[in-house]
Amino acid sequence: MIRARARHSLAVGILSLCSTASALDSATVVGSTLSTDCMEYKVVGICFWLFCTNFGCSVRTSVKVKHFVPELVVSSYANTGQNPWTDVASMSSPTGLSQGGGNDHASSRYSSERFKNADAVGHPGGYVFTQFASSSGYVCKTGATAYMPYFLSTLDPLAWRHSIPESFYPQALIPGQREVGSAMDNWGHLFPRSGWVNQTNDYKAAAVVAQRVGDFVTQRGQPHVYLPLTPNESDGYWPPVAGDVEEGVATTHKWQALWPVLDNTCAVFPSGSAAETFSDRQAQDGGYAWAFWRPYSCCEREGQFFLGSVDFQQ
Repeated sequence: MIRARARHSLAVGILSLCSTASALDSATVVGSTLSTDCMEYKVVGICFWLFCTNFGCSVRTSVKVKHFVPELVVSSYANTGQNPWTDVASMSSPTGLSQGGGNDHASSRYSSERFKNADAVGHPGGYVFTQFASSSGYVCKTGATAYMPYFLSTLDPLAWRHSIPESFYPQALIPGQREVGSAMDNWGHLFPRSGWVNQTNDYKAAAVVAQRVGDFVTQRGQPHVYLPLTPNESDGYWPPVAGDVEEGVATTHKWQALWPVLDNTCAVFPSGSAAETFSDRQAQDGGYAWAFWRPYSCCEREGQFFLGSVDFQQ
């Protein structure tokens, strides 16, 4: 208990120091990994292994754990080339088909139509922490690579800027399909998964765009230019199921705000009350960033052959 409180206090302290930064940098992103609330660490079962030597074989066991891992930093921002995570902003510089410019945030504050660029880049903190801690057998490795650009909207102009072919999907044509929120607190529709959002609240518009990116980047064969984040299962290692990200369902994913406000907790969209305006989270330049967490399960290898696992009743 004392160690848990100490870890929590350390995490809060580092996150508080990082939150005073004038821009989102890699040090802040790495520090955000210390959130115990987002990690949600649990011992969930037992794994069984067959261990063999020249003198015979025996069955060994290891603890099966489950926890969330920050895989990506998803940025949603108004001005092309101005990712709020400054260390990776050069990855998404304007191109001939994705030119510079963006929303005039001041004049569009009450406009319902907004455009957001978006980037999904491998979370450096999640990669470094899990690579190091996984040697203990009690932490699962992330399936994402640090600083790997899994999606850059500037390289996907047809789908991201023109909604082709996303605008022809049934989910985009039928009202009420795949909404981020409910009738009483609707932040926006998931389809078409492009940079255009009908939402007067800039924070909510950026969150909807982030949700869209999280939806398709964790699947294969989507009509976008991207690198799928779909790690493979192996003996004693169970990464998130491809295509399992469902809006509003905290068992499949979580979001941790990184910019312009840094949180030490995670949530799903929509968060807060239906009447909340998120006035303290409105970015003056229309730039936002979140850490994207997903659940992993694993156990330490204790033999040459994996026999199976048994989960405790939750």
